[in-house]
Amino acid sequence: MPSAGFYIMHSLRSLRRRHWRWLVIAALFFLFFLLLDTPFAPPPSAPHPTLNLVRSSYDWSKWQPHNPVPSESLQPLPTAKPEKLARIQHVPSRHPKFDIAVQGRRRAEIKRAMQKSWNSYREFAWMRDELTPLTGTGKDTFSGWAATLVDALDTLWIMGMKEEFHEAAQAAVTLDWDVTQDTACNIKEPALLAKAVELGDMLYAGFDTPNHMPAPWLDFEKAKTGRLVPDDHQAAASAASLSMEFTRLAQLTGDNKYYDAVARVTDKLFESQNITGLPGMWPTFFDLRNGIFHNHDNTFTLGALSDSMYEYVLKMHLLLAATEPKYEQLYRATADTIVENLVFRPVIPDNLDILFTGTYHAEDPAWLETEGQHLACFVGGMLALGGRVLDIPGHVDIGARLTNGCIWAYNAFPTGLAPEIFKLVPCESLEGCEWDEQKWLEAVTNDEDGRDTLPKGFQNAREPAYLLRPEALESAFILYRITGQEEYREAAWEMFQSIQKVTETEYGYAAIEDVTVTGKPEQRDSMESFWMAETLKYLYLIFSPTDVVSLDDYVLNTEAHPLRIHKQ
Repeated sequence: MPSAGFYIMHSLRSLRRRHWRWLVIAALFFLFFLLLDTPFAPPPSAPHPTLNLVRSSYDWSKWQPHNPVPSESLQPLPTAKPEKLARIQHVPSRHPKFDIAVQGRRRAEIKRAMQKSWNSYREFAWMRDELTPLTGTGKDTFSGWAATLVDALDTLWIMGMKEEFHEAAQAAVTLDWDVTQDTACNIKEPALLAKAVELGDMLYAGFDTPNHMPAPWLDFEKAKTGRLVPDDHQAAASAASLSMEFTRLAQLTGDNKYYDAVARVTDKLFESQNITGLPGMWPTFFDLRNGIFHNHDNTFTLGALSDSMYEYVLKMHLLLAATEPKYEQLYRATADTIVENLVFRPVIPDNLDILFTGTYHAEDPAWLETEGQHLACFVGGMLALGGRVLDIPGHVDIGARLTNGCIWAYNAFPTGLAPEIFKLVPCESLEGCEWDEQKWLEAVTNDEDGRDTLPKGFQNAREPAYLLRPEALESAFILYRITGQEEYREAAWEMFQSIQKVTETEYGYAAIEDVTVTGKPEQRDSMESFWMAETLKYLYLIFSPTDVVSLDDYVLNTEAHPLRIHKQ
């Protein structure tokens, strides 16, 4: 199974976590890596079916850029000797036999959910982008390039579903990148790597603009005729969230053009970081057409439209084993700014020591909007990971408190699930405050999105849906692997049980409309690819031995696909 990187950006309408519209399957080529680059790779002599590559009808490798980067100007991969990174994972103690048995039963239950989801996809939606879990059909939401199939490849491998993996991998290497119902896309196993390079070359065309900043859409005809231009109002994540995938492709192929493309964006981030409206962070939107990253917008968030940009700054430091110092500098400034300006503690009845992140508005005067997003639940894991790698103990603690906040949000609602977007009444400081029921009641009453059924502490649940998202489980997984504290595994198991109870359908698992209701909530006919690629994978891994996809050997990209860390 390949070290994977299927980077599916969400539409702005649904606020899916990833945002680069022209890269509907941008990092998909990392599901086309060598079997020997995987956490569960078989020995070299182990037989496996030969994959029969079918080339795409348009050969993007023969396409010539209209705005070529001179070969002498290409930024190469760092050549410094990889550093020995600090140990990330806790050293596991010997667990009693009953504990091993419990975790085995939990993995088996999660694998059954994966098998049900996959079998229904195979029967009713094969080669379509998504399964519709209520009606048992398929739909195409990402150019019809089998998004769920490709996104789930490494989950199949990690869970030991080898026959299903090989069947899916064979289907994947037949995809034709030039055949789609859309006119544009939202941006060592030889056959898998060859198909990866095909897609990589197509996506590289998205950087063929006058200033080499990526276009918002990879319009195929415009790319072929040299008419692509960046947008003057483009989401930050769309500019800065392909660095891991292109870097890994450069490492595998030895072709520096991929690394150069994303390094140019990194340089812009580096130049602008300390001159924005909130120095240390970047605004939600950039003017890529004019190369302006610092003052196009006054909103700073870790949620939709920005999230993976921040996540990748740290993960590039890991992927390159600290051989490019810019990424550590970028991350340290970002993390400090987040802690100082975006983190808040809510007013809740039992005054639990939990935190959330909000949205900072760099206005006069500046203010923090204490609206949380499920998407931003990844931040706890990010800060804990950065704190461990870069020896910032206080950030490990902040990461734990943020993760505990998201877990608390799940437990607060009758469905056992957290809403998509919600608002909380804040304390004056991170040290906590006494519960003030009158203050809370006034906040709920004065908020047009307030509800009579809200748990105490919540001002509203503006978007009350649950979309099968993975972010809270992602942070619980990272915190468990770092600290070894069993409370994170227990919380993850409770979350899984809640998910099963209200989302399971005849054919799979469905998003739900409202987490605030008692009883069975209304379900949506939607099961996005991240359900199998991320949510079930994180659940399976948190109950697996710590050497399975060890965080000391692999860094997981934004869609939970493990990329091997570049070491000596």
